[in-house]
Amino acid sequence: MKRKTLDLIVGLGLVLLAGLLLIAGLVLTSNANFADNYVRTQLGQQQITFKSSDTLTAEEKKSACLVQYAGQQLTTGKQAECYANEFIGLHLKSIGDGKTYAQLGDVQTDLKAKLAAAQKADDGSAAGLQQQLTDVNTARETVFKGETLRGLLLTSYGFSEFGAKAAQAAIVAYLAAGLLFLLGAAGLVHAARTPRSQGFAVPEPAAAKDLASA
Repeated sequence: MKRKTLDLIVGLGLVLLAGLLLIAGLVLTSNANFADNYVRTQLGQQQITFKSSDTLTAEEKKSACLVQYAGQQLTTGKQAECYANEFIGLHLKSIGDGKTYAQLGDVQTDLKAKLAAAQKADDGSAAGLQQQLTDVNTARETVFKGETLRGLLLTSYGFSEFGAKAAQAAIVAYLAAGLLFLLGAAGLVHAARTPRSQGFAVPEPAAAKDLASA
């Protein structure tokens, strides 16, 4: 094979590959921008604002992100993660002895059974059990709302992280595309300067003579 032909094949191949990586980078950048804009728009519509620094409780001040974002409107994935875990998560622990919605359901079922038994036995404990059941019902409803909002915020955070990863991948694609383009261009320049008659990996005359005599 002629050296010029090889240089052309390799150079054009690298330039083509660089073009494909460039396209991939543009697609990743578009996805990253969409994720960022979508998260900001959706979170902004919720009109959630972090508590100001002077209204934070002693427990809330232990969270670095609650202090960092104090008084700011929630518009980013990182802020959503902070609000979900450090604010909502913190206050959910103080409701229903820190039990989840599902766990409070078990407590609720147990109290209903006890209340039914007490009413049947008419032993005077029904009023107290009824109050306990009312408190558990209220706590479970509150926990349900808190866990739902927390889950939605964490979903937004996860979506924003996918966008961030796409942006990082786009940078890698651009750098790789640039490197391959430079290598491909160098190959094409070398091909333009190489005589058509020059072969590739042609044996030296002395080596060819040794091979002939062997």
